[in-house]
This record gives sequence, structure tokens and C-alpha cells, in this order.
Amino acid sequence: MMQANQSLFAAHAYLPDGWRRNVLLEWDAHGTLTSVTPDTARVPDGVEKAAGPVLPGMPNLHSHAFQRAMAGLTEYRAAAGTAATDNFWSWRDLMYRFAARITPEGLAAVAQWLYIEMLKAGYTSVCEFHYVHHTPDGSRYPNQAELAQRVVDAASTSGIGMTMLPVLYQYSGFGSRAPREDQRRFINTPESLLDLLGTVRAARPESAALRYGVAPHSLRAVSADSLHELLSGIDRSAPVHIHIAEQTAEVDDCLETEGARPVQWLLDRFNVDSRWCLVHATHVDANETLALAKSGAVAGLCLTTEANLGDGIFPAHAYLDAQGRIGVGSDSHIGVDWRAELRLLEYGQRLTRRQRNVLASAEATHVADRLFGAALEGGAHASGRAVGALQAGRRADCLVLDPDHSSIAEHAPNAWLSGVVFCEHGETPIRDVYTGGDKVVDNRRHRDEEGAYARYRAALADLLR
Repeated sequence: MMQANQSLFAAHAYLPDGWRRNVLLEWDAHGTLTSVTPDTARVPDGVEKAAGPVLPGMPNLHSHAFQRAMAGLTEYRAAAGTAATDNFWSWRDLMYRFAARITPEGLAAVAQWLYIEMLKAGYTSVCEFHYVHHTPDGSRYPNQAELAQRVVDAASTSGIGMTMLPVLYQYSGFGSRAPREDQRRFINTPESLLDLLGTVRAARPESAALRYGVAPHSLRAVSADSLHELLSGIDRSAPVHIHIAEQTAEVDDCLETEGARPVQWLLDRFNVDSRWCLVHATHVDANETLALAKSGAVAGLCLTTEANLGDGIFPAHAYLDAQGRIGVGSDSHIGVDWRAELRLLEYGQRLTRRQRNVLASAEATHVADRLFGAALEGGAHASGRAVGALQAGRRADCLVLDPDHSSIAEHAPNAWLSGVVFCEHGETPIRDVYTGGDKVVDNRRHRDEEGAYARYRAALADLLR
């Protein structure tokens, strides 16, 4: 959205060097911050004053939008009355049935409502790992990018920034096994996926609010040759995201067919660097942990989903101590709140090690501050967009906290993030949200909340009938 130059004054704002007082934020007509000035002596006339402390907006580095519509519908044992184990794979079978029913109109409605939920929770940008491409019978839509364009438009309408990542899904397992029948809506070759990417980019060009990359779904869904072909067809700066090592069965299959663990196999054969996001990477050994940290890639952690699916616990303590990059995502959207992702990240380590404040460091003694800063930086790298900080040249994405919220009221500034992340008291402490300088959430209400929710409910009713 093009707009006149605007500005915002905050009595307290969280800048790259921590909390600062009397901060004047100014941005241009494209929503890019042109100056961030702390210790402002006088507020210029006509400048809006933030209602409370201001934080940078959080990037969400992993999303499958359509899965929002099935949240809460898989919380039962799939093989009732038996001793069968429910896990990721049984959940995936149910998810595939749901994916088979989604329509373009339904996807648009679900995605828009999801992105509004993200904005209200303080996610100001999203990396959409988009893999439902085709009609229910697997044939192409007349516009092959129909579903991708619906998702991009949902982001634009809601006001959230987006990195669109069309997914290459070619095989059903390691060894280039033929795809399953219930994967037919996902399947492409590298050539056809790149053609689809070109189509959606031509229809919805890149902008300050929109970036494109690619996502090879996983090592079980692509081959070395097809991954090379995919990467050779994109710009060398484009983001690359991949699911990896989420499940122990995946690690075992990779060892059996490829002779190496998934993360090590990828690092040994491809130039994995800071434009890569390895989503989950839950089951990495000590050598992989250090090698992944050294690569500069981002580990995309989706704690609420990983907990919901019983995936396991990422070795965050060793990885962060090795200067590894992390970001957080809501993935299947069983939860849509970066605060919960950071809270679970720390709590998983506490439960494993039976200690408190595990992920604090000598430089950042407050766990929430360390994790918040790490997720901002890693999320920005994974997005491939200038987000994640309140500084000139970055997107004017920011959150305004409610100063009267019981999680932070009467606390000193150095305890505010701890209250925001670890306290679970009442409604969200996030009051207002700006993306690209545009106020999209005002006093916890999105500008199109009622209409979007009505469309979401109609789409859900259609899916569940």
C-alpha cells in the first residue's frame, strides 16, 4: 500500500541495542524506515504517539496456510481401540484427506483469516511453504498458479508481508519412490515448479511486501538431481527452505538409502548458507549441530507443531552456544503465537535438563531477550526481506504493547520481554500492529476482522460437511 510519509513516537522502543527512550520512527511512502531516533527531545507536531512500548514485528518463517482449517480436528487416536501409535505419520494421513478437499475459494478464506490471526499475535511477515498446487484429481488449473495467487492475495489483503515459497514435491520417499495417490495435488517436476513460480511472479510481482523463493519439500520428496535442477533455476539470493530431520523414521530411511543422516547429507552436497532455512532439524547429532551452526543457515523451529505431533526436542542449548541461527514458525497452526514458540523452546530444554533459564547466556541473562533477538534475526534471514529490526532501511513493522496489561504493568523495561514471553495471563499484551507503516491492528482488532471471520467460517463449514 502506497502512503504518505508517516511517523510514530514511542516513549520506549526495543532497538538493536535494547530498550531506548523517546524514540521517533519515520518511514517513507513504501513503508521503509528512513530514520530511528532515540532520545528525541521534543515530539514534532502531528506525530502519532504509541499507546505503549514498541517492539519490532516478528517474522513467521514456516506456514502451511490450509492446515489452519484442521487445527483441533486430529486430537484423537486414529486407530481407536487398538494399541497403534499415533505420530506424525498417522497425522499426515488425516492431513492429506483434508488437503484433497480444499478449493481455491476456501483456501483464500482460510489463509486470510489465518494471516489476520498472525497479525494480531504480532507476526508481521510470513514464509508460506505452499505445496497444494493442483486440482483434486491432480490435473493443472487453467491458471497453474491459481492457488499460489490466492494465498499471495490473502496476505496482501490482510496486510501481512510474505515470502512465497512454492514447494517441489516429486517423490513419496527416499530412493525416488513413486508418489502416493493422496499426494497428487502436490506433485511437480523441477521444470514445472519453476514454470509455476514464473507464473505467480509475473501476476504478482515482487515488492517491499512480497518476496519469492523455493522450497524443496524434503529429502524424501526430491532427489539430488532434481534439487540441483531446482536451485539452478532461481536467483542465487532467493530464499530456500526445506523440511529436514523432523522424524526419526526419516533419519533412519536416509541412513539406509543414502548412507548418511539428512542434515549431514545436505551439507556435504550443497552450498547451504544463510539463504537456507532448515525447518525443524529436530533430530541432529552433535556433529550436525555444529556444522549447521557454522553454515549460517537458519534452523526453523516450530515448537507448537513439533509438540503437537510428538516430533522431539531440538538441541537448542548446544546449537545456540555454537552461534547457530534460529527462527520460529507456526507451521500447522495448532497455535499462532510467537510467544508460545519461544516459551516452548525454553521449556523443552528445562524439562530435558531439569534446570531453569537454560537458554540464557553470559551476554543475555534474560532468556526472553536472547530468544526474541535470535528469532528476529533468523526470521529476517529466512524471509529474505528487510525485516526484524527497528532501524533505517528495514520495513516499518512494529508492535505496540498494552502498558496496562498484567504481564508487564509496573515492571521495569528489562523485564517486559520476560513478561510478554513467559506470562500467560488473559488476552494478548499486543495492542496495535503496524506493517510497512500501515496500522493493520488497532486496539487488538484487525480492520477486516468480522468479514474475514465470516468467510473463514463459511469455508470451514464447506470443508467439514
